[in-house]
Amino acid sequence: MRTLRAVLFDAGDTLFRVRGSVGEVYATVAARHGVTVAPAAIEQRFRGVFRAMPPLAFPYSSEAEWPAREYAWWRDLVARVFADIPFAGFDAFFGELFDYFARPESWELFDDVIPALDELRRRDLRLAVVSNFDGRLTRICEGLGIANRFDAIVMSGRVGAAKPDPKIFSVALRRLGVAAREALHVGDSEKEDLAGAQACGLRALLLQRDGPASTAHSIGDIRTLIGCL
Repeated sequence: MRTLRAVLFDAGDTLFRVRGSVGEVYATVAARHGVTVAPAAIEQRFRGVFRAMPPLAFPYSSEAEWPAREYAWWRDLVARVFADIPFAGFDAFFGELFDYFARPESWELFDDVIPALDELRRRDLRLAVVSNFDGRLTRICEGLGIANRFDAIVMSGRVGAAKPDPKIFSVALRRLGVAAREALHVGDSEKEDLAGAQACGLRALLLQRDGPASTAHSIGDIRTLIGCL
């Protein structure tokens, strides 16, 4: 049995989720700007557009450019979601929407997160977040009370690589000071988290909170991984 020294986690839909749904939030904010849309339809469009977007990573940009590049990436995504909907005040709408998702209160932790993280730290394991997110992630984690439980928070928008690219996992491993064979990654995406981490040489578990496990490497609750260590 290989020695485990670190556990890495995805962020969205692994540690926390949007309060309500993306479609509900988009529709609520749009209504304040005079545009009426159906939340369910917008949610469906969002999911389709999100899957088709290029990686949220900017390998040839300088650190000073990252915030603007991240903002532009999300603006492009939302513009595609509302592509065939007349929207005279789109920039004002998007600015409010971007700020909304930067606020910790717009997100909610899953109940299993704090107990699992505290037990892992009690066992002296190094912990990191590895997420295809932007610079807002640090503020979100701080507001949700979990930032101080992690030794590193690695965001694709700030390291030039997005999961499943092994580079983003390598950045996390360097920051933790551990080898791939000494780490385990947990996330909710079979492609980005399970396959991505395994391609980098990490052990990995697929988090499936709803429904039966689809692989031998699946768990339904983060606390379950304690028994896997």
